Amino acid sequence: MVHFGTGGWRAVIGDQFTRANIRIVAAALARRMKQENSAEQGICIGYDRRFLSRESAIWFSEVMAGEGVFVRFVNLSCPTPLVMFTVRKMDLPYGAMVTASHNPAIYNGIKLFTRGGRDADIGFTDGIAAAANSLDPEEIRDIPFEQALQEGKIRFIDPRDDYLDSIMAQIDMEAIRRRRPRIVLDPMFGVSLTGLQTILYTARCDLDVINDRHDAFFGRHLPAPNPDTLADLQMAVREHNADLGIATDGDADRLGVIDEKGRYVSANEILALLYSYLLEYRGWRGPVVRNIATSHLLDRIAKHWGQECIEVPVGFKYISAGMEAHDAVIGGESSGGLTVRGHILGKDGLYAASLLVEMISKTGKPLSGLVQDLYGKYGQCVMTERDYALTEEGKAGIQTLLMQEKKLPDFGRTVDHVSYEDGCKVYFDRDAWVIARFSGTEPRIRVFAEGEDEGEASRLADTMEAFIGIA
Repeated sequence: MVHFGTGGWRAVIGDQFTRANIRIVAAALARRMKQENSAEQGICIGYDRRFLSRESAIWFSEVMAGEGVFVRFVNLSCPTPLVMFTVRKMDLPYGAMVTASHNPAIYNGIKLFTRGGRDADIGFTDGIAAAANSLDPEEIRDIPFEQALQEGKIRFIDPRDDYLDSIMAQIDMEAIRRRRPRIVLDPMFGVSLTGLQTILYTARCDLDVINDRHDAFFGRHLPAPNPDTLADLQMAVREHNADLGIATDGDADRLGVIDEKGRYVSANEILALLYSYLLEYRGWRGPVVRNIATSHLLDRIAKHWGQECIEVPVGFKYISAGMEAHDAVIGGESSGGLTVRGHILGKDGLYAASLLVEMISKTGKPLSGLVQDLYGKYGQCVMTERDYALTEEGKAGIQTLLMQEKKLPDFGRTVDHVSYEDGCKVYFDRDAWVIARFSGTEPRIRVFAEGEDEGEASRLADTMEAFIGIA
């Protein structure tokens, strides 16, 4: 069975992520395109460096071609945002990327994009999953890849230059050249290396690189840029006396950052820094969009500048929709994904990294100093994030307790209001809050809490965890 979550279809290789399931997803999408009369306009297909990614993209393409859909095949491993950019630039109806993003190496998956280069919404992916799961595999038509190439039904494309030129056109490259910062890049064995090297070398940065070889096991680490996975980058920043350490996840749509002192700078802090920078230094005006589990520091910044903070459910498709609807300056999430007005309607680690380098170059301040200034101006917000594996029985019990019976623990303070839009989020005064929500991509529950200090955030999370029985 195929199931799409908040970040696309992801499954364990050899279990649900199989050639047979890849074929039914491709056939379901192809038949949708024929119903919409968009088959001749075609689709862009890309893949990352995971095990079986290229082969999976080929299997997907063979079915698309066999079903009568013209395929533009990115013939090298590439970042997810490059495919989104290509769908938008070429005005294609759809795109597909073979990736499981930041998931463990035993996973792979497929992300689907719709016209404009945006993440497919849940209604669309649910429809594709339902159609795929009802298909008879014997009725699926395909054409061998090499034959489809020869017949012109599949065409190789290389959109890297257009994509990178687009990023560089939106970045103050001259400010970076004047500062010439020293950067350590950790692509985490993923696909950002060539693109970020091109951008940063063009801006005359001094660049050191770690973890750049092709390793489908990601160095036996999770390919997610978080405090638990960036020890190598922290060490390299200190060793090379660098101004900044940059990491991207497996498909390069998320960003992780180490400051010049070797300290991990959270995704919440990066998002707040960039929003503040765009308002203060570029003179932009407009709202910010964050998901329901991202820092309320953004609310404080928006309020200070007379702007609005828009809260949406988890899933970058909701951030993209909020960005477009409100003409927002920036949108992002606490897991490291963000996008900026004028770029693609999806998260992009290469663009975010480039803008971050512009920020430290143009302000002339070290990243640690910028973080200190941020909290000095807007006050401290500290978040704790925890997640736990769940059984179906455990999930059902929590669902009943929180979402149906709508019971809450005694937090020892007054509750301002509660949201059940995406999980159960409890709001208090002074921007404190706690949320428990189920992952949309894995059998897990996540608990996030934010307060004025680490102690307050931990107490809120501890209380929620004890109440739902996962402490």
